[in-house]
Amino acid sequence: QVQLVDSGGGLVQAGGSLRLSCAASGRTSNYVAMGWFRQAPGKEREFVSIISRTGGVTDYAESVKGRFTISRASAKNNVYLQMNSLKPEDTAVYYCAAAQYYSERYYRPAEYQYWGQGTQVTVSS
Repeated sequence: QVQLVDSGGGLVQAGGSLRLSCAASGRTSNYVAMGWFRQAPGKEREFVSIISRTGGVTDYAESVKGRFTISRASAKNNVYLQMNSLKPEDTAVYYCAAAQYYSERYYRPAEYQYWGQGTQVTVSS
């Protein structure tokens, strides 16, 4: 089992920045990649970003490319999401997730076995 605790959300004005953190514990050798998803009220959970265990491979949703940066601190099994130039449409609950297996469909929530509890990000206009 892998336990994930995500944090760092808050209220910020449009154009501002936030840094989300995800701390992994437990059997951390069980995952091969970690991702960030978000879910706005009344909408489905959507892919934001992914990073491989080694940190060598990353990807982003088109809506956040150039504004968000995912990174990891291997020694601490932590993953971060630096969010800049935030927009009101970025408002959502953000979740970190860990995948046990590689998948070409890594943008799908079903490909992830472990989830954090979520952290609220609210961007005011």
